[in-house]
Order: sequence, then C-alpha cells, then structure tokens
Amino acid sequence: MRQIVLDTETTGLSAENGDRIIEIGCVELLSRKLTGNNKHFYLNPERDSHEDAMKVHGISNEFLRDKPKFAAVADELLDYLSGAEIIIHNAPFDVGFLSKELERIGRAPFKTHVLSVTDTLLMAKELFPGKRNSLDALCDRLEVDNSSRTLHGALLDAELLADVYINLTRGQDALLIDMGGAEHTVGTAELIDLRGFDLPVIAANDQEAAAHDAVLTQLDKASGGKTVWRNFQPAAVA
Repeated sequence: MRQIVLDTETTGLSAENGDRIIEIGCVELLSRKLTGNNKHFYLNPERDSHEDAMKVHGISNEFLRDKPKFAAVADELLDYLSGAEIIIHNAPFDVGFLSKELERIGRAPFKTHVLSVTDTLLMAKELFPGKRNSLDALCDRLEVDNSSRTLHGALLDAELLADVYINLTRGQDALLIDMGGAEHTVGTAELIDLRGFDLPVIAANDQEAAAHDAVLTQLDKASGGKTVWRNFQPAAVA
C-alpha cells in the first residue's frame, strides 16, 4: 500500500478568512517503509503571515516572496498524491486549507484526488484518551526523537509523523514473504503454503522478553487496565 504522510504550514488559522498555505511537506511510505521519495514545497501565499503564525513556523514573508504560487505546483502535487492514503495529524485543518487552495484554481476538493485520508489525531485520542496528543506529546510517548524540532516545519513534521504513525499502528504488521525478482509489485503479495517449509522456532532472549513486557505494560496503561491478555495463564506443560 502506498501512503503519504503530509503536513502544511500556513499564514494563519482560517482558510475561510483568507489564510494561505506557505509550505507543504510529504513523506512516502510503501508497505510501511520509508522510500525517500518525498515532496517539499515553499509557496508564495500572496499575503503576509500573522505574527503568531510566524512564531510557530519561523518562515519570514520576505523568504516566500520569490517562491511559486500554489497554482504552479498543484499538478505536480496532485500527481504525486494520486491513489494514495494520506496520513495527516489533525486532518480537517490541512484538508480544509488544501481544498480552499484547489477551489481558488477551479479544482475539485482535496479528498476527490486521493484514495483516503487518515487522521492520526483521532487515532491517538482513541489509543490515549484524556491525554495530550499533539505531535510533540506523541513523539515523547512513543520515543520518537524530535530534538531537532525547535520550530514547526512541514517536511520535518511529516517525517516525525511517519515515525509516530508506524508506532501507533505497529500491531498491524503483516507476515509477508518477498519473493524478489523483477516482477515483484509493491502492494501485492503471493500466498504461500508454509507447510512445505521447515521453519525454525527461535525463542526470545531475556532482553527481547523484557522489551516485549514493557510494550504490554504501556498498552495496559493506555487502555486503563482493560487489556485481557493479563488474565490468561499459560497452560501447564504435561
């Protein structure tokens, strides 16, 4: 599956009141792996940023004067995003701004150009109810290094969010066998009868077992003690 983690920076908080996008950062994942095929745009918003917004992103109005306008990069952006699942933290904000920019150039709303939109803020609220779920808070909770984030930046934030998303969904990994070869296609997997293989059983060592127990403890705390596996005891070996 092709996924794009996306973030924007803007001149302010209200697309409806005329605020514009000044930066777009996109990070590509294929089969939950970073590919390095990223996109990054600075944009001339044709207006100045609000003072409070500049304190967040640190991008000066002067720096953006000679940057392309959204209309100039729209086709390249939409071609890149086409057919992908888009992953955004607090998606209504970014999607609202992107749709408004598309509306200005006579294009259809953002969601019509992509496969789907996933909001990691909603995911985090379900996993960690009642806790702070900002990107910085999630980085701290999930042990994602955000030490380089002194100001908000669309590409940096998208890279951090990609790591956060992989940690949030780490239980969704599938056991697939890569058959290799020139005809291998991302997003498809050949079904293999594993009964024909002599598969070794490798027991976890003490360090791995401790790390596994730490993850279970974290999930216990996040669910408010509602996990069920702690109630099961392994059957006695005869």
